[in-house]
Amino acid sequence: MVRIGPVQLLTVEFGPDAKFEGRIIDELVALDRSGQVRLLDLLFVQKEADGSLVTLDYQAEGMGQTVAALLGISRDVLEGAEAEFPSLAEGNAFGLAPDDILGLAGQLTPGTAAGFVLLEHTWARELRAAIRDAGGVPVAEGFLTEESLGLVVVEITDAVARLDEAASEQTRKGRASGRNTRRS
Repeated sequence: MVRIGPVQLLTVEFGPDAKFEGRIIDELVALDRSGQVRLLDLLFVQKEADGSLVTLDYQAEGMGQTVAALLGISRDVLEGAEAEFPSLAEGNAFGLAPDDILGLAGQLTPGTAAGFVLLEHTWARELRAAIRDAGGVPVAEGFLTEESLGLVVVEITDAVARLDEAASEQTRKGRASGRNTRRS
């Protein structure tokens, strides 16, 4: 059985004056190469004044089909889209519901564009397996919005500061012990 980490659909809307210079793609490729996340699929679309969706060329051959299937975008919108799309989730579904996903592209304002990025959080594969093996079933997951974090900003800031300080201390100790070690 293939183990898949949590899959996130990140949707970002861009206004008509957006500057697509390749930095977003470069960052996604860097994250993928680092192993922190796996870039499963990527689709950029623009909503025309008449409400129709068109794909934007971003030089990512073979990308877009899976996100298009999630969004309910018809095959004729995507050149070369395949008839079948891989199932990315195992076990029980949680997170964004199918109706939520289907509505994302439709919510775009005419003249704007959106990028849809499907990321697998590879770091969580074994954690997810351990939870399932123990009989646990994930019931919700998601990233907190800035508005949600605002409710606990003091607590989050304190926790991050403590963790950063502890990590810095560990790094300092590691460097100090490495400098004092002599080999014969």
